[in-house]
Amino acid sequence: MRSAGGRARHSRTGSQRPGALSPGRNSAAPDERVRAVEYAYRLERFAVPARPWRIAAVALAAVAALELLVLALAGGALLVQGGELPATVRAATRAHTPAPAVVKTAVPVPAQVSGPMLPRRQVGLIVLNGSGRTGAAGAVAERAGRRGYRVNSIANAPEAPYPRSLVMYRRGFAAEGQRLARDLGVRIVGPLDGIRPSQLRGAHAMLILGG
Repeated sequence: MRSAGGRARHSRTGSQRPGALSPGRNSAAPDERVRAVEYAYRLERFAVPARPWRIAAVALAAVAALELLVLALAGGALLVQGGELPATVRAATRAHTPAPAVVKTAVPVPAQVSGPMLPRRQVGLIVLNGSGRTGAAGAVAERAGRRGYRVNSIANAPEAPYPRSLVMYRRGFAAEGQRLARDLGVRIVGPLDGIRPSQLRGAHAMLILGG
């Protein structure tokens, strides 16, 4: 378009520079650029390796193993407290446990007199009164005679009184002496002590009455 002065003027709005793109077709709007950045950020977030999940899984597995170990130890403790030990433990305990000491108590065994005994009518007896009671020796001698014994003599004991009655017998006539003591209820029986066999004057046993 030419003006009155003959110069031509170009319109600024009616034409574009060569090579310029239309704003509606080839240039990105601001909203589209924002959406593109957000999409890239989301892709970047999902692309991160899941290492924290692996660590958590390993930690959970370790905790579970520890709980199983604790339960196993607790079960073993309860089993031992209940009195049930494994066979190997019981065998080792038996092998190292000393046997209890056995205390043997000596039991007195009465003397057993073997061999034939003289019949009562052949056993001579001397009765001595050591009780201090008059007539006690005669009463016991009569009783012994009723049992079949032959009473050789009756006298007083030289060292009266005796606290208890006793029967003494000659060597070789222990069985006859024990039988005499049983017949007369005397508990103390033994061989001659302090008396010579010749003092018995042929008797086999001597009875000393005590108090």
